[in-house]
Amino acid sequence: MGREDLDAELGVRLDALCSMLHAEPFATAPIEAAGADFATLGHLGRLGLRCTAEVLGKGLLALPEFQPLQKYAERIALALGALGAGFTAANAESVLAQQESMQRSLLKAVRDANWNLKESEARFNEVVTSSTNGVLIVDLEGRLLQVNAAIGQILGRTPEELTGTPLLDLIEPSFTEMLREALTDLAAGATDRAQQSQRLRRDDGESARVTLTVSLLRGADDKPMHFVVVVEDGTELELLQSELQRQALHDPLTGLPNRQFFTTQLEIALRKADPEHGITVFHLDLDAFGMLRDTFGGRVVERYLQHVAGRLKALLAGEKVMIARFGGDEFGVLVENSATTPGIDTIMKSINEDLMSEPTFVDGHGLAASMSAGVVHRPPSGVEPLDVLRSAERSLRRAKKGRRGQWELFHAGQDAEERRDDALAVAMPAAWEDGEITVRYRPVVRLSSGEVTGVEAELHWDRPDSGELDHDRCAGLAEQTGLILPLGGWLLKVAGGQATWWRQRGQFDLPLAVRLTAHQASDADLVSRVVAVLDEIGVPAEKLMISVPGGVLVLADAVDNLAVLTRMGVLTAIDDFGMGPLDFGLLASDVPVRAVRVARELVASRSLYVAALLPLLRERGVRIAVEGIDSAEQASWWRVAGADFATGDHFGKARTPGDFLQALEPR
Repeated sequence: MGREDLDAELGVRLDALCSMLHAEPFATAPIEAAGADFATLGHLGRLGLRCTAEVLGKGLLALPEFQPLQKYAERIALALGALGAGFTAANAESVLAQQESMQRSLLKAVRDANWNLKESEARFNEVVTSSTNGVLIVDLEGRLLQVNAAIGQILGRTPEELTGTPLLDLIEPSFTEMLREALTDLAAGATDRAQQSQRLRRDDGESARVTLTVSLLRGADDKPMHFVVVVEDGTELELLQSELQRQALHDPLTGLPNRQFFTTQLEIALRKADPEHGITVFHLDLDAFGMLRDTFGGRVVERYLQHVAGRLKALLAGEKVMIARFGGDEFGVLVENSATTPGIDTIMKSINEDLMSEPTFVDGHGLAASMSAGVVHRPPSGVEPLDVLRSAERSLRRAKKGRRGQWELFHAGQDAEERRDDALAVAMPAAWEDGEITVRYRPVVRLSSGEVTGVEAELHWDRPDSGELDHDRCAGLAEQTGLILPLGGWLLKVAGGQATWWRQRGQFDLPLAVRLTAHQASDADLVSRVVAVLDEIGVPAEKLMISVPGGVLVLADAVDNLAVLTRMGVLTAIDDFGMGPLDFGLLASDVPVRAVRVARELVASRSLYVAALLPLLRERGVRIAVEGIDSAEQASWWRVAGADFATGDHFGKARTPGDFLQALEPR
């Protein structure tokens, strides 16, 4: 018994013993029987009895159910005696039974040895004859004395043909020396048994892969008599191992190689790539896969993935190519280029035209989806395969940003820049904790008069080792990791507190502007975060302007957030105006915004397109702000074009709170 089973068994017996002690009238006979039964657990002997008596003697007297002691002390003492008596009697009977059984066993062994010698020999012969393994009796000179039928089947020869044949003649020449040395060591007593992977020569000229186990039989005088060789046919085992290896390296759904196998082959291809044409690696991703899966279910999507795998193989059949499934809806393609290999654009166009030209029907559902790709073309031979795959994956992410059915080529400089951005993004939480990230303030100016009409709060990261990062860089990095939600809330709280401090001291009492990212704008908790800050620091709603990127207007959550904030009295604005088709939608819709901010890129280029839209915005009561004004000429041009407010280094850079107020003082 294991410990838990033994504890459970002893607990049952203890409960039974306690019941016997409480029984009326009290009797020791059942307890003595329990002691005898206790011996059957296997804890026999003097030590077992003594331990049991000590535990019960102390433990029973301490149990509340056996109080007062005057009533139960005598019963417990009698019970321990009865338990010991029953245990001892059973123990003695067990010892006698064991001795008697041993005597009978010895007598039977001698009798059976004499009676069954010939029968044992017959059984041995029967086992050898019927064994599926080959069995050979070999004399000390190495000739076969006796073989069974199984070895004949393995070698394609009859037992009669094999008898008398030298064992080494059955071995492939390159393996004979290894077996000869093993036989010599066995005969000399250096080893007791030898096991080898061998190659036997079949009658048809092929080789049989087997495992040989060789033992030495000795006579009564301990002198060597014969070798016994057991031959295990490894052909089926090898086939099974090959199949298991294939399954470990292939995707069970599509039958394509998996990522592990692809990586191994990529390493080989990198070393052996044609120096002129090289290789190309595609990381493909099926667009709208999640939508297909959620709509039609797993079975339909699995069959569609099988279809996609088949189409990829057909489309690239003319190339030296390896296609793998990385998992989910992702595929890898390794092309060993030649002079006739199509260009990347041609390959991707053929894939998407094939998948999108007409729907594929699966269980009555017509499915069609494009593929996006990240591509690494002609990587250096010394690069690591995992680095190539990471580069392809990064390129894929760039290709899928707001687009479908596109591909993006890996560029070393671009990848290095993304790696630096990733390093900055993951280092940002620690920098925030260490106080490297602060809030700075820049003035919002009325273009018609030049007066300051508000203040904009921005993030600023002063990195001790590599310079400063402005608000746009900080927000973009924080957006990648999700840090923007707590960091943005902190910005709003700090800036709101600063504005309240200025207002209470009579130093500055103008609206505070805060820009949100797309993640913040669509956050389900945005309104509650703003309300909490307003309540905590006492900023009036009408003194707060919150702007969001124009791209979020297609998201219902973001539009709802804007509507609620507007009803609360918060000033709302749209950033990046003029950068897309949503501009006209904004003009025609009832999106509750008070202002728009023209995109920085269009401010510098003095966009006539945006300037033409400004009168339409003013007719709807929407105010226009421009950001990034760097010169008086820019400010004048946008003032004439109809802009109301502006920010930029021309009016004042982002500064610490003290420097901000100092810059506002007249000179």
